[in-house]
Amino acid sequence: MQPYKGLFVLDASQGIAGPYCATLLASCGADVVKVEPPAGDWSRGLSTREGTQSVMHVTFNRGKRSIMLDLQEEKGRAAFAALAARADVMLEAFRPGVAKRIGVVPEAGKPDVVFLSISGFGQEGPNSERPCTDSVAQAFSGMVALNQGMDGVPHRTGQVMMVDMVTGISAFAAVQAALAEQALDRHAGASPKRRVLDVSLMQAAAALMGFNIAEQGLLGRVPPLANVPAGTYQGSDGRWVMVALLRDPEFITMCEILERPELARDPRFTSFPARAEHREALLPTLRETFATRTAADWAARFKAARMLCDLVNTPLDWLADPHVQAVGAAVPLAQPGLGTMPFPKLPGLGPWSVPAPALGEHTDAVLAELGL
Repeated sequence: MQPYKGLFVLDASQGIAGPYCATLLASCGADVVKVEPPAGDWSRGLSTREGTQSVMHVTFNRGKRSIMLDLQEEKGRAAFAALAARADVMLEAFRPGVAKRIGVVPEAGKPDVVFLSISGFGQEGPNSERPCTDSVAQAFSGMVALNQGMDGVPHRTGQVMMVDMVTGISAFAAVQAALAEQALDRHAGASPKRRVLDVSLMQAAAALMGFNIAEQGLLGRVPPLANVPAGTYQGSDGRWVMVALLRDPEFITMCEILERPELARDPRFTSFPARAEHREALLPTLRETFATRTAADWAARFKAARMLCDLVNTPLDWLADPHVQAVGAAVPLAQPGLGTMPFPKLPGLGPWSVPAPALGEHTDAVLAELGL
């Protein structure tokens, strides 16, 4: 699908959230020009890398053209202004106040530009100028508090940049909504107006946790765990298996699979609330039982009973899975400077395998288009 073919996007963001939004626009056909400082987007220096290219940068900057501009200098700001005057969509991810000082503002764009600002805490409020990362947003939102392991310790979501990713997706949705609204304006014979969008990691994290925040806000307290003893259990081979429970009768089935039917009859464990109250008595017994067979054995038994269960895979396990291979869920990307790597298909958008640009690769070409 190429619904945004002919759309010009000027991406002045760095990192993950903003660049991911712009890459999703590129996957839909938009011409995305990424403005990078002389040192490059800081994501070029993180993860597995070669020269100025890294897997992280490639992931969130595929399909773009890269132009190197120093926005601290007048020449760089003049070139940016010329690009901005043509942009249908502009993205920036500077801390509030910085963008204004260097001219990355809505007024620099066309009268109907869609201008998106991404920041940690938003453009206004007491925390607006605070630096923020995915980890900080997870902690601030309450996500870490809810993500307690079976060890009782609150954790962030490991190496998955959960909040950065959902912020990028939220920004993509907001830009699409603004473009659709402008299309309605044109259809009605009206001139579309400039749209200024404010998307923050803080708000995106909260939206991701909408159910949890609503429930605790309603109750004024932390509710008991909802589906004890759902969770991860380690088999005799050291691998882990995840078991999910949605209905009380599924606990009876779980006890039958584990050959521990007496647990289902224990009055302490007859309902989700009861099991939550007595989880410290139940979980050690379940852990001991799971440790008697391999994780794969348990997964096969649970699946045979149509229970919600699967092995805890690594990304390499996922890539090797017969289902993933059968449906072509990952497509190869030949990235100059790094080699060929697999990328999951974009959900609903299908396969898209376009490399990311080298630092400043298109500077001369883009400046020539501007007559500079």
